[in-house]
Amino acid sequence: MSKAGEFTGPSGVVYRDRKRHLWFSSIFVPAIVFIGPLLYLANGNALMLWIPLVFYYLAVPVLDMLIGEDRSNPPEEVVPQLEEDPYYRWVTYALVPVIWGAWFFGAWFVGTQDLPWHGLLAMILLLGGTCGVGINLGHELGHKKGKGERWLAKFVLAPCAYGHFFIEHNKGHHRDVATPEDPASSRMGESIWKFVLREIPGAARRAWKLEQERLESRGKSVWSLDNEIIQPAIITAIAWGVVLALFGIGILPYILGTAFWGAFQLTSANYIEHYGLLRHKTKTGRYERTQPYHSWNSNHMFSNWATFHLQRHSDHHAHPTRRYQSLRHFDDVPSLPNGYFGMFLVSYIPPLWYRLMDKRLLEHAGYDARNINFDPDKREALIRKYGIQHGDAPPRIV
Repeated sequence: MSKAGEFTGPSGVVYRDRKRHLWFSSIFVPAIVFIGPLLYLANGNALMLWIPLVFYYLAVPVLDMLIGEDRSNPPEEVVPQLEEDPYYRWVTYALVPVIWGAWFFGAWFVGTQDLPWHGLLAMILLLGGTCGVGINLGHELGHKKGKGERWLAKFVLAPCAYGHFFIEHNKGHHRDVATPEDPASSRMGESIWKFVLREIPGAARRAWKLEQERLESRGKSVWSLDNEIIQPAIITAIAWGVVLALFGIGILPYILGTAFWGAFQLTSANYIEHYGLLRHKTKTGRYERTQPYHSWNSNHMFSNWATFHLQRHSDHHAHPTRRYQSLRHFDDVPSLPNGYFGMFLVSYIPPLWYRLMDKRLLEHAGYDARNINFDPDKREALIRKYGIQHGDAPPRIV
């Protein structure tokens, strides 16, 4: 590497990462959560608490449309250098104190201010969104092999009591993604409001079962400190206990509300990332290897900078250990019309979601029912509505 952000491959190819400093957006965007409470403290108007939410859910989708997409990829021969550059890891590390600082600040703010109901709701959505950022950071760190990064993943999952994600996502979702067996893969015709009732409890049950099996295979008790679900749960208990001791039991609804909304941000991401996509079983009866076209992708630049390339989800599922700065765009994969912030809002209105996404899904699936993961309750009605065929064409992969 000749200078910061510039990498030279064995063949002499030179790659300059033009997004190098833009990754600080992943720290700046969640830090905006402080603006609403600070404005409230300055003028006492609880409506100020909604300003960051307007930015997240209205301004960011507009910025994605205005700035556009980035389909560039780093040359593969420089990827090893790109992934070894410690700068990119330190960006993720720097977000850890922001998440915990925001969580404690939010608890202090709610615990010491006399907020109207709409102000409390704004704080639940704001800090729940920060918990969602923590889950995304835990997602990035939890896929890595180093013990330090994996422990940081557990640490940032703790504020919203979602430590089981560390197990569930890596060992469960990645194994079962885009199959009917996966509670974290949404089905065609399934609304997000139906999906959340299947995903959140299903993910928790799968995580505990996987960890129980791992520990029993090693002759250890599931209730030991070796349990990687119990480990972050202890951090959660300590943090929640401190806040309750400082501000009283009256703050518990706020803590529970932020935890739920943080988990629901993950639900929202899971819902849009694999909607209706299906992996096929091979002749051996096992599912085919996960391919880039088993995930919905988005190359919208601003929201990708803010989420560590989470939206290049196709490459992530095909190559889970690849670091965020190296994730690639692929041609001919199913693509979302906006970034995640915009698509979350659309998904909350099921008729609008179906209108926007069902045609895209059907075009990707070739209008062949065998290429679609259906909500079983809606399957026949959807086949009739859209004229979906049970055609003779072979599945995409056999």
